[in-house]
Order: sequence, then structure tokens, then C-alpha cells
Amino acid sequence: MNLIAKRNLFFALSLIILVPGVIALFTWGLKLGIDFTGGTLWEVKFVEKKENVTTQSFQAFLNDIGAEASTVSTTSDDSILARLKINEEAKLNDVKSKVKDKYGQVEDVRLETVGPTISKELTQKALLAVAISILAIVSYITYSFRKVPKPASSIAFGVCTVVALVHDVIVVVGIFAIIGHFTNIEIDSLFITALLTVIGFSVHDTIVVFDRIRENLLKHSGYDFPEIVNHSLLQTLGRSLNTSLTAIFVLIALFLFGGESIKTFVLALLIGMISGTYSSIFNAAPLLVVWHNLSTKRKKS
Repeated sequence: MNLIAKRNLFFALSLIILVPGVIALFTWGLKLGIDFTGGTLWEVKFVEKKENVTTQSFQAFLNDIGAEASTVSTTSDDSILARLKINEEAKLNDVKSKVKDKYGQVEDVRLETVGPTISKELTQKALLAVAISILAIVSYITYSFRKVPKPASSIAFGVCTVVALVHDVIVVVGIFAIIGHFTNIEIDSLFITALLTVIGFSVHDTIVVFDRIRENLLKHSGYDFPEIVNHSLLQTLGRSLNTSLTAIFVLIALFLFGGESIKTFVLALLIGMISGTYSSIFNAAPLLVVWHNLSTKRKKS
């Protein structure tokens, strides 16, 4: 089976997924949660109910009284978690009073307020964390593969790794831009944690393939570079798929049966791991061959 010969098909499949996400990102952007915009996370339990409470009716009531509820969901503890875009204490007390008048006695399980200054600082630190992670990975891969046998290049290994992980980040962010536009899913600080985890997973999977390529370059130096890359891919294909599938099955179970508060985090991880498995096998290694072919043509000319 010659996977490298089908590399243009794999690149095309990636573009089919990437382009709609990028368009959505620039057109609609991401729906930011209170961690990035400021606001209040209020988890409330109804001690005595004057009337039946659903997430839809509660959200509608909160919006009617000016609480600006972006999302309202239930928790496993039979309470309701509301994300409000207000953070002034006087306004919050007024909201609590009106909720008590309508629904009866309530208990504050959790009340967390994020101000605009903190949310701006969190946004900057999140972007910085992602940028530093990518830079550190490029440096590490380039250094680790510095003694890779010719005709391969350590820079090529580093750049192709980064292209693969950037692909995974864009896939996750783009899909969330689409989902966020049509649903109430917002991104929070856990989303950034998921992105960093996806980056680590993507690099781990890519290094497994690249390390086998390096070994085979030493063992089979007489073969063409594309043949060695393809042989290495076939050798690591089963291991990569089996490792990824075990993690994916766990994430699917968590997404279906886990609590509402972690669903966004789990969904981001699930999308990222599927994308990371695909990019490590069908993008990163084929990109090495593309780099090699371009480098060979440039030397000949």
C-alpha cells in the first residue's frame, strides 16, 4: 500500500475541513465565554419550587430581567448553571431577588465573577501559552533530529511537525467557530487547556512516525526517500491508530455520559485527537516527501 502516492488526496481532505472553519472563524469568530469577556458563573439550586423550572424557561426569565444569560445548563447535582454577562454586585443582588420572588427559596452553590481586566489578561496569557508551546516544540524537534541521515533535514522535521499541529489547532478552532454560531457553546479557559493537550498529543504521534523514518534512513539508505517514508508509515500505522482509538473511545464515553460542565472541553479534545491522528499519519510524513522533492529540484536547477 503506497500512502505517499496518495498524498495530494490527503492534503485535499484536510483543505475541505480547514477552509469552512477558517471562513467561519473570520466571518463569525469564536463565541467567547465569561473567562474571556467578563461576567458571572452562577450555579443555583432550587430549595422550594413555586413552579417547574427548565433550562429554557430559566434562561428566558433571566434575559427578561436583564441578567443577559448566554447559556443555562443542568448539572449532575440537580442544580442549574447559568453564565451571565453581568458582574456588578448590585445587579447580581437584584437578579437573585427577582429569581427568589418567582421560583421560591434558592441556594447559591457557586458564584464566580470575572471582571473585564482579568478576562483581558487571561486572553493574552492563553494566546502566549499557545505561541510559546509551538515555538518550544519547533526548537525541540529540530534539535532532536539534528543528526538525521541525509537526504533528510532536521529543519524539515521541525517545520512539518509544526504544520501538522497548526492544522489540528485550526481544525478545532474552526469547528468551534461553526458550532458556536449555530448553538450556545462558548469557549472558556478549559478550551485553551484542551488546545494545549491537542498540541502535545499531535506532536507525540508525529514523533513516533518521524523516529521510525529516522531509523529506516539508517537501515535502508539505498532506497528512495519516499519509499522509506511510506515503509515507516505502514510500520507505525497500526500502533498509531490503536493508541488513538483507545483515547477516542474514552472521550466519546465522557462526552455522552459526563457532566455538562466538561462537555466543551471533552468535545475539543475529541476533535483534536481525531485530527491529530490524521495529520500525523497523512499530513506530516507526506509533507516531508514534498519538502524533499522541492529541495532536490532546487539543487538540480
